[in-house]
Amino acid sequence: GRSMAFVDPLSSDDYEAVLAELGGPPRPPGLVRNSERTMARRPELLRAFAGLARAAFATGTVSPELKGLVAVVVSEAAGCRYCQAHRVTTAVASGVPEARLAALWSFESSDLFSEAERAALRFAQAAGVVPNAVSQQHVDDLRQHFDDGEIVELTGVVATMGFLNRWNDSLATHLEDEPLEAATRLLAGTGWSAGKHG
Repeated sequence: GRSMAFVDPLSSDDYEAVLAELGGPPRPPGLVRNSERTMARRPELLRAFAGLARAAFATGTVSPELKGLVAVVVSEAAGCRYCQAHRVTTAVASGVPEARLAALWSFESSDLFSEAERAALRFAQAAGVVPNAVSQQHVDDLRQHFDDGEIVELTGVVATMGFLNRWNDSLATHLEDEPLEAATRLLAGTGWSAGKHG
């Protein structure tokens, strides 16, 4: 049988009531994430998180595709399978070629990634582990391709995912069917499984 989340998400009706109280959904329509339905037990937390996520992912000059790849890699480094599943699903929906996602675990050697992307993904990998492993060399590599504002953007994605990685792994958030299917298909070669999110 499937495992249970440590804290249940709100029912659809209760979640809709919270969204009405907040003045609308926290982000564009699409899959309602159990992470957000759980966070909605404290609407101000959901509102604040949604603002952070919007600022991290929807503003700035770093491409949405690279931000999406960074989000997958940092979640992989942190070990959050819920976030890995969601981020590959989001990446595919936003047009990232499946071949690039499948090659993501070998970004250092795959010719599907540029030097700029490698620098960003190396940074994400080092930033996702505990204790943090980002070194001066990681930043020097980033600086060859990105300005300080863009480095702040990349760090914003890493840190936003850090919140979600801790949130979802600490509460064993139950993975919805769509991202479960996508991750099972796209991450098959990496040995991915839903773990406690299944």
